[in-house]
Amino acid sequence: MDQQDPKRGRVLPAPENFLDPAGKSRRRALGGLLTGGAALLAANSLRAAEVPAGTPAPTRFPPGVPPWSQTLGKPVGANPYGVPATFEGNIIRRSSPGLTTTTQSSVAFTPLQNLFGIITPNGLHFERNHNGRPDIDPYQHRLLLHGLVREPKLYTMEDLLRLPSVSRIHFVECGANSAMEWANPSVPTVQYTHGMLGCSEWTGVLLSTLLEDAGFDEKKAKYLLAEGADAAGLTRTIPIGFALDDVIVAYGQNGEMLRPEQGYPLRLLVPGVQGISNVKWLRRIKVGDQPFNTREETLQYSDLMPDGSSRQYTWIQEAKSVITSPSGGQQLLDKGGYFEITGLAWSGRGHIKRVDISTDGGKNWRAAKLQTPVLEKALTRFRADWTWDGSPALLQSRCIDSTGYVQPKMRQLREVRGTASIYHNNAIQTWLVDAEGKVHNVEV
Repeated sequence: MDQQDPKRGRVLPAPENFLDPAGKSRRRALGGLLTGGAALLAANSLRAAEVPAGTPAPTRFPPGVPPWSQTLGKPVGANPYGVPATFEGNIIRRSSPGLTTTTQSSVAFTPLQNLFGIITPNGLHFERNHNGRPDIDPYQHRLLLHGLVREPKLYTMEDLLRLPSVSRIHFVECGANSAMEWANPSVPTVQYTHGMLGCSEWTGVLLSTLLEDAGFDEKKAKYLLAEGADAAGLTRTIPIGFALDDVIVAYGQNGEMLRPEQGYPLRLLVPGVQGISNVKWLRRIKVGDQPFNTREETLQYSDLMPDGSSRQYTWIQEAKSVITSPSGGQQLLDKGGYFEITGLAWSGRGHIKRVDISTDGGKNWRAAKLQTPVLEKALTRFRADWTWDGSPALLQSRCIDSTGYVQPKMRQLREVRGTASIYHNNAIQTWLVDAEGKVHNVEV
């Protein structure tokens, strides 16, 4: 490849709004796309049909002056709470019609294909509810801590905000993420295959601080029961070891108070554990000496095994990765040339040690570059250079975490788990780039 004037690839936004109209593709922004002797920024390759009427063609500037450079702009504070640019309006969480019987008990998926870095914006973080989203008055909300404690405690939000706090970056992944892929490839885009996933900076009080404040029984205490204030009264069992390690009673997300769909004003954040255990709208914690076997731990969120048994209390989200660009539903504009492959990797047992990339369906692998910081139980961004020769390619990523665990192939996972499972699918994902540059969800 000519290092002086490399051919940069371009990615076209996917149809049906699976990719934003701005067509962000993680490719390098500068390159040899020359028009009238001027190199163009290729970060936003807009489709002509979605460019507002009257927008001048790129060939008109520079040295031409576009209309937005000829008029006074909007005033400071025009939007008291900032909103994205109008051209980014299609980058939204999306629900899947018919996925659940009611919209109150459903999922809105994160648009992973449109995000940079490792932090998920608050307005794009996936949402999973079991009985709709309650509107809670923080001044009337209370957190009860009781059970095997010396002194039961009832905390107001004001009480919690006065206590020593921590801010830590962790991912949250629903245990059912990638559930539709157990039997065969079922959905077209990474937003739907892996979009029950987000990563934020969470702020709150360590649960261990509250347990010490209440004087928990260190000899008898083995488990906690966490309960939410939604109408479902969702409850989950949490091992005391998690609580004394890094569990946070969180009220902040990415520098602001939690959003209502993320548990405002208070939620539990259990790093590395399936999302259902991160109880939202947290109102009660009970300390006990045995698992509580609640409804969501018996009827649901258990793993059906091939021999007919049911595996219960599989808290940890094992190491997993996915290429987010190029990914399903996208279109490579150029017939061959340079593209940057990028994606995300994470592990509930520690940090990501390595990510390998394959462009031939797993026959050959090479190491990707890990973007810093690489954090415990957080998303890690990886990147790899790729020169596409224009022929069909099978893109895969495979991660290895700090425990030495290697992300399995789908075949390897099915040998242990069968095909009747719903939860904890962490198999390698494959994207087929066909000869026309269209990207499809396939399995090899």
